[in-house]
Amino acid sequence: MAEPLADITSHDTYVDGVPRETFQYLRENDPVHWTEESDGGRGFWSLTKYDDVLFASRNTDVFSSRLGIRLEDMDPEETEARRTLMEMDAPEHTRLRRLVSRPFAPKTVNEYEDVIRALSIEVLDSLQGEREFNFVQTIARELPMRMLGRLLGLPDDDLEWLVQRGDALIGNSDPDFTDYVVDQVDTSAYRLLPFRSPVALELFEYATQALEDRRITPTHDILNALLEPTADGDSLDDLALKNFFTLMVAAGNDTTRYTMTGGLLALIERPELFGRIPSMTLEQRKSLIDEMLRWTTVTMHFRRTLTTDIELRGKSLKSGDKVVMWYTSANYDEDHFESPDEFRAERSPNDHVAFGLHSPHLCLGAHLARLEMRVLFEEIAHRWQSVELVGEPEHLRSNFISGIKNLPIRVAWR
Repeated sequence: MAEPLADITSHDTYVDGVPRETFQYLRENDPVHWTEESDGGRGFWSLTKYDDVLFASRNTDVFSSRLGIRLEDMDPEETEARRTLMEMDAPEHTRLRRLVSRPFAPKTVNEYEDVIRALSIEVLDSLQGEREFNFVQTIARELPMRMLGRLLGLPDDDLEWLVQRGDALIGNSDPDFTDYVVDQVDTSAYRLLPFRSPVALELFEYATQALEDRRITPTHDILNALLEPTADGDSLDDLALKNFFTLMVAAGNDTTRYTMTGGLLALIERPELFGRIPSMTLEQRKSLIDEMLRWTTVTMHFRRTLTTDIELRGKSLKSGDKVVMWYTSANYDEDHFESPDEFRAERSPNDHVAFGLHSPHLCLGAHLARLEMRVLFEEIAHRWQSVELVGEPEHLRSNFISGIKNLPIRVAWR
């Protein structure tokens, strides 16, 4: 390469934010780029253009999830022990997704709006009169956590404990969230657990008890719904139930939190846009949220493994090669998005890939995340006259999740 590139495999690279210039260089000069791994891994192909990411997302027979969706290689024993819905291909993936998707259908999610609004009001009103605080800890972390508790039917007293464990899993590369940092501590003793973390055992035990309680006394929540067989009698086994519970705790809270935070930062940098929110139409507010999702692209990549040899943009990719779909690059592709480095609240169309668009692996929680964000920002705009930074944002140390873990702000209440 003629230009020095940031090491996109290193967790440390992202503590200063996403290396946009590196991804732009790759899109323009080497969009199917062979990437060496700084930790000694066998390397992978980086897809950085929107069309290529979409091609890989759709063609699941060629780009398989079966051997893992993160950069690390796993042996067969690890692969089986740590497999979730995300590490499956059809028909196994189709069957399991059908079983777990019912509570996340758009019609069902729309019924949550009143609950989400009440929780948003509760969180915001608890801060009434406070002028300076950390948005992440006081708001962006609180709302998804409380909504998770309502959906799963869990006691409020358990939520802080659960979210701390979810943080330790999804933030397993950041010492602020775990003592078992994957590239700094020997985690081989936990290689058969999700995210190579002993915290997963605690969540497994919690899920086992919560599910057993519902078998004895049925409830009206997602966990109980997951126990119910389909019309043809199909149901989930215990390991699938525990893995899905762990996935919801780890991914269902953190990704929404970081998107909310990145979205607020975008508004802080554009105070005139923040001031317009109360007068926006519903469709305009929905459009604003989708631009926040594109802008932040919290889940930066997923990995696939080739099942056959292919040619792509003049490169020969071999069966067994790892291929990484860089969503954080695709969502800034100049050939697909007009002026992608501009935050455009009314961008249309905005077919970003933040949720894995046009893929069988489309994020289950996409509708819920959009709803939570829209309602929160509606309620914020009704209460705050203005908002500004009072310190530097701190980014998560992760090559997987792009997140701001601390955002100190000052608000003027209406």
